Amino acid sequence: MNNSKKASKNEIRYDSILESISDGVFTVDEHWQITSFNRAAEDITGISRQEAIGEICSDVFRSSMCEKDCALRKTMHSNKPIIDKSCYIINAKGDKIPISVSTAVLRDQNGNICGGAETFRDLREVHTLRKKLHNQYRIGDLISRSPAMQEIFHLLPIVAESNSNLLITGETGTGKELLARAAHGMSNRAKQPFIAVNCAALPDTLLESELFGYKKGAFTGAERDKPGRFAIADKGTLFLDEIGEISLSMQVKLLRVLQEHEYEPLGGIKTETTGARIIAATNKDLSELVSEGKFREDLFYRINVIKLELPPLSDRKEDIPLLVEHFIAKFNHLQNRKIKAASTQVLGVLMTQKWQGNIRELENVIERAFVLCRNDMIELQHLPLEFQVNQHDISQYNTIRQVKQQTERQLIIEALKNNNFNRNAAARELGLHKSTLYRKLKKLNIELPASHYKPPR
Repeated sequence: MNNSKKASKNEIRYDSILESISDGVFTVDEHWQITSFNRAAEDITGISRQEAIGEICSDVFRSSMCEKDCALRKTMHSNKPIIDKSCYIINAKGDKIPISVSTAVLRDQNGNICGGAETFRDLREVHTLRKKLHNQYRIGDLISRSPAMQEIFHLLPIVAESNSNLLITGETGTGKELLARAAHGMSNRAKQPFIAVNCAALPDTLLESELFGYKKGAFTGAERDKPGRFAIADKGTLFLDEIGEISLSMQVKLLRVLQEHEYEPLGGIKTETTGARIIAATNKDLSELVSEGKFREDLFYRINVIKLELPPLSDRKEDIPLLVEHFIAKFNHLQNRKIKAASTQVLGVLMTQKWQGNIRELENVIERAFVLCRNDMIELQHLPLEFQVNQHDISQYNTIRQVKQQTERQLIIEALKNNNFNRNAAARELGLHKSTLYRKLKKLNIELPASHYKPPR
């Protein structure tokens, strides 16, 4: 068989291979003219092979990299392939298509570069799945994959549809206002105002005028009418943060509004009405304040129609990697930075902290790291000094799975010690079934003191 027949058969074989793969493939010569264009390339770009062959690749393959950051041009100049570089193209219909690109040079029989090849993968389905997964773990600005938060995510759309008063409880920094905003955003009031008032930040006289407004001449300096927050909220949502801090006398005035939806501005003689929905929040135990006589029982029952309790970050540590990723993206956008991630060791250290300031404290730690970090990775030295004290316990772990296992091991050991190694009591503290705890003890190689060891029945 002569060389021309062999070449012809090889070309047929190569064409068959190119036609059978799902990735788009095109080749160019040294003048950037397209010399081949497979079936997948036609499907993804919406441009036929006949239209593409012989054209300059940038006129056909209209990508976000073509003008200044062409991957194929870099490969042709450096002789180094590029693998899975993300970008997008504009197809024949004008739609933006997310893709990943890989490039390589083509050589002739003498080993000289005679062109280049580019493969590209359609990422639309991947992006759709990623978006669905993202939405599964996110409502508004709340992000979580923990079971406790997923229950809140499930209830929130139902709660948002209601006009009943909502009480949100949780420690400082758990995201009570974010939850309130999410409830407002999912309700039929979403196009109406969301007005937030920090009740702890104002004394009674100022809080009263802030909520109810005042009329001209109500007091010295009141030179004109001023609407209060109830009036500004109108038919939207009024968020009363730290409601457990208001005085008993102010509670009486607030109770009337909640019962009758009416109020009188300071210095006013005419009753005004409000259609605002009330969402209250507190980091205190209001039922305990009621028993101590510091909070009116009738007001408590009025605002406690529906209650959502946000768990502390210490009870949802599985969310820390997700939250860190979110805060990195947030500060990259705000500060025009390009930090990629936090190292595995950093995540390990973060997951061992108590987080008394909860998510707000975590956000502050990441913001601080952005100030100190001069490369694209947050490392241990970018964390506060007190976080680095026990870093040697974590630095030996190289994967997130190892970090999670070590964190889980420490939590179980701590629960066992807290309960004098009573496994049933430790299981209750951890929210685990006792048989699940037994399996974890074995899996994580946790040994009990001999005097406390009893084989499971």
